[in-house]
Amino acid sequence: MTPTAETFYAALSGDIRLRCLLLLARSEELCVCQLTHALDQSQPKISRHLAHLREWGLVLDRRDGLWIHYRLHPELPEWMDEVLQTTVRATADQSPYLEDQHRLAGAPGRPQARCCA
Repeated sequence: MTPTAETFYAALSGDIRLRCLLLLARSEELCVCQLTHALDQSQPKISRHLAHLREWGLVLDRRDGLWIHYRLHPELPEWMDEVLQTTVRATADQSPYLEDQHRLAGAPGRPQARCCA
């Protein structure tokens, strides 16, 4: 599914979805457990929001054994990527985005390639 402006802005309107997208915009790929740790939220809650983002065509997932890794969809329209990158820069020193980044740095599997090992 190609994301529309409506689905893109719906994604940004949810705080958990926005925070997930911003972390993914800063990273090549993140595992669900890393996002759960960074956002200090339950795994089912994070997975539910990631499922919406995947259904809307904003992220892709891949399975690696028990782990599911997410990344921004590489075919996002340029304007959507620009909005995300601008938002990353604009919120870098703001709460809760700064705290998310700090928690992510200490998440299991960081900076190793294998997650939660």
